Amino acid sequence: MKTLAVGEFKTRFSEVLDEVRHGEEFVVCYGRRKEKVAVVVPYEKYTKKPVQLGVREGVATYRIKDGFEMTDEELLGL
Repeated sequence: MKTLAVGEFKTRFSEVLDEVRHGEEFVVCYGRRKEKVAVVVPYEKYTKKPVQLGVREGVATYRIKDGFEMTDEELLGL
């Protein structure tokens, strides 16, 4: 992950986007203290991946109380 000041980021914007397309990540910092304010990552990394069911098997548990009812629409938030 590379770090750039805002001014350098603005100057090299097209070049940075090209590198991001190829998988590079950038931290953008601001001010005298170089406070980190943003991270530019490839869109594929930003979008959430589907959750695999069962990855916590044996570690986490759940229990549905007797009499619990929910329609498909309620479950999906429709």
